[in-house]
Amino acid sequence: MKKVALCVALAASALSMSACSTLRGAAIGGAGGAGVAAATGNSVEKGAAVGGAAGAVIGTVAD
Repeated sequence: MKKVALCVALAASALSMSACSTLRGAAIGGAGGAGVAAATGNSVEKGAAVGGAAGAVIGTVAD
């Protein structure tokens, strides 16, 4: 029973760390996308959305 509990705890820990990477990637991507859009004169909202989506994917894949 202890092995099962340990496996469940390990799996939960791995999933929560993966979620952190996804959120961190989305935040960094969103900020970067907004900055690039502002610098180039494009829509900041669209730049943040595209950057956030790309950052979330990269954060998930990289982790």
